[in-house]
Amino acid sequence: MAVWQQMDESRVLIPKHGKMLVDGIVYASPKLMAGGVDEAAMKQVMNVATLPGIVGKSIAMPDIHWGYGFPIGGVAAFDARDGVVSPGGVGFDINCGVRLMATELTAADIKARMEQLADTLFQAIPTGVGSTQRDLRLDRSMMRAVCSDGAAWAVKQGFGSRSDLHVLEDQGAIKGADFDAVSDKAFERGRNQLGTLGSGNHFVEVEVVDEIFDFEAAEVFGLFLGQIVVTVHTGSRGFGHQICTDYLPVMDKASRQAGIALVDRQLACAPLNSNEGRQYMAAMACAANYAFANRQIIGFKVQESFEQALRKAPDTIGMRVVYDVAHNIAKIENHVVNGKKRKLCVHRKGATRALPPGHEDVPVRYKSVGQPVLVPGDMGSPSFVLKGLPGAADETFASACHGAGRLLSRAAAMKSAKGRRIADELAKKGIIVRATGRTTLAEEIPQAYKDASEVVEVVHTAGIAAKVAKMSPLVVVKG
Repeated sequence: MAVWQQMDESRVLIPKHGKMLVDGIVYASPKLMAGGVDEAAMKQVMNVATLPGIVGKSIAMPDIHWGYGFPIGGVAAFDARDGVVSPGGVGFDINCGVRLMATELTAADIKARMEQLADTLFQAIPTGVGSTQRDLRLDRSMMRAVCSDGAAWAVKQGFGSRSDLHVLEDQGAIKGADFDAVSDKAFERGRNQLGTLGSGNHFVEVEVVDEIFDFEAAEVFGLFLGQIVVTVHTGSRGFGHQICTDYLPVMDKASRQAGIALVDRQLACAPLNSNEGRQYMAAMACAANYAFANRQIIGFKVQESFEQALRKAPDTIGMRVVYDVAHNIAKIENHVVNGKKRKLCVHRKGATRALPPGHEDVPVRYKSVGQPVLVPGDMGSPSFVLKGLPGAADETFASACHGAGRLLSRAAAMKSAKGRRIADELAKKGIIVRATGRTTLAEEIPQAYKDASEVVEVVHTAGIAAKVAKMSPLVVVKG
């Protein structure tokens, strides 16, 4: 029998019971709940609520689905002194995130050369499982610098401008990285993958802004109707995956040594003030900064591809970064809880930061409206730009949804796509797709995901993040 209850149009409550230390709350509408409850993911919300030092509530966003340990879409904060850090609350693709780039072009400006643009992007950005970068191979000294400096390292190498850094989360490098906490195997996996897209749900997508909900915020973000923008969705590749893999057994042992009784071994964790906790945070920061550098390089390759394919000068294209945000990360942050400021370790797994207007970490140019919140769709689905609201700071440790959220497993999606020509189906909708293999297109069919519009509507109605603009895909490059 279900223990959860619909509170209002946007929230589902899971009252504290059993070993739960706090309540659980899932942001979901009756319509999303009626579409099918992922009971395994709901159980994970309850499991997270049993971890030591958890503060507030165990939270999940409307794009919730089952993940390793924590649900994807999960948000949980732990006291920085008495709490824990769990790799399952970050995920294997550390700092999988999104970069939005805007141009001064309209759909009419690229219509005649969309095929050339698709081909040029596909050739310029290595994609697919295990894809590597031929002209950027890192030695240990270079890798150490990437892990320390993040996107700034890429800028120093000529990939973009220093002005880009002002509109990246944490200026494209989170503090506390220590390359000595990273294994040789992780280094070997990551040294040739910087500047590559990867596979699965990662993509580069050329989109058109086809709806504006908040014209004031859109103007501040530099968005307008009919505008061409580009979304880059990728993370730390094999480097981050190996770091997570390396630390899971370490955390499993640390949990037992600390006397933490886990309801699920996938929640393996360590006290934040332990050697194991500090080492994981340092290694995770390395992967996060690698991911920021990865998106910085790919963003530069996107700009070059536009210039080449469209045969236009950079000034005519006017490409610039709107924002770049992490989706899978654990960060030490200050939040007000019950009227008191507290230092917390906020885990966001398949969730994005959503800072309100005036917050000290919002870029100066966006202070008046709040942080851009980037919510990508996938292939045939729309993407959205939102803005952070005070409600997020009050309820979700300044967090919002990160995407549509899967409805079908990859195996189920493959079965549904059997016998279909996905690229042809998308072409009929005016969407040009380039992918390394058919498998990725089958796994990522639009039907495999929830309705992104409904997901975004939930956080909008809940007052966590407000809709600013909607974009529809024109060109999609996938692994």
